[in-house]
Amino acid sequence: MGGLFFQALLGMRSIALIFALVALQSAGFAVTSPTRSAIIPRLLPVDLVPSANTLNFTASNVGTIAGPLLAGVLVAHGSYAIAYGLDAVLFTFALYAAIRLPAMPPSGPKSPPGLRSIVEGLAFIATRPVLLASFAVDIVAMVLAMPRSLFPEIGADRFGGGEAVGWLFAAISIGSVVGGLASGWIGRVRRQGVALLVAVTGWGVAVTLSGLAGHLWLAVVLLAFAGMADLVSGVYRQTILQVYAPDEMRGRMQGVFTVVVAGGPRLGDVRAGVVAASLGASASWVGGGIVCVIVVLMVALFVPAIRNYTSAEASPAALPTPPEPARAEPPSCT
Repeated sequence: MGGLFFQALLGMRSIALIFALVALQSAGFAVTSPTRSAIIPRLLPVDLVPSANTLNFTASNVGTIAGPLLAGVLVAHGSYAIAYGLDAVLFTFALYAAIRLPAMPPSGPKSPPGLRSIVEGLAFIATRPVLLASFAVDIVAMVLAMPRSLFPEIGADRFGGGEAVGWLFAAISIGSVVGGLASGWIGRVRRQGVALLVAVTGWGVAVTLSGLAGHLWLAVVLLAFAGMADLVSGVYRQTILQVYAPDEMRGRMQGVFTVVVAGGPRLGDVRAGVVAASLGASASWVGGGIVCVIVVLMVALFVPAIRNYTSAEASPAALPTPPEPARAEPPSCT
């Protein structure tokens, strides 16, 4: 953030520099995000992990909505330098707080960082049908049924453009936030595999129906329901990964999760645009949702491990390490 602040303050106006700084920022996110997620099962009992993930996803969605709004106000009444500068100051406080945290090295066998570590992580996923299926349904949902790149065209052609496009872009995040605020039931679900499959199916159905909506308010409501389903599926995907993998593998699993979560929607944007160029925006939007539902139902049918998965299947190595009992002090001689 410091680099973005200084380039805005100096008025450098270099697109290449901005791209490089954003790429560096994204690389940092790819490192810190798996770390933040991997420590959650070390801090909380397993039955509280879904609630912690729900809080994490909800806070992220609130930031997705509030961040651009605040930035818009700062830019409109100040400058980009002020917006970046405030972000850099807040980030500095957060970084200081993180540095002050105690060390928490992974338990179990250690693997040196490098290509071998990545191969071991992928091999672990390949031999666990539950993890493979959870990653598969996430990729299916984001690549086949993410209509985001179609919002400008549909908003302009069907709903008159203007504010309609903004509402379409905001609807999914709004639904995720509302779902997070009403998520007290998520931690009580034991058949988490079934819940994941139902949530991803609900995402596909809601996206399909929203693509057929002829009124803006109906499309926004349906996309909000899709956002709720996406929050629920994200919580269960994250929770299954965190408690199913042993602690020494969890960081690598979270790295794969971050790649899927960050890359899936972008591939979905490309898929939606390519199909829309050939068949039209409506066909791309609705067809993607239908295919998503079909593929998820096939996963549910042919991968019994995921539909039979329950929260009781946590890896013993994934459980929090109990604190050592306090040692008795020897009696004083004084």
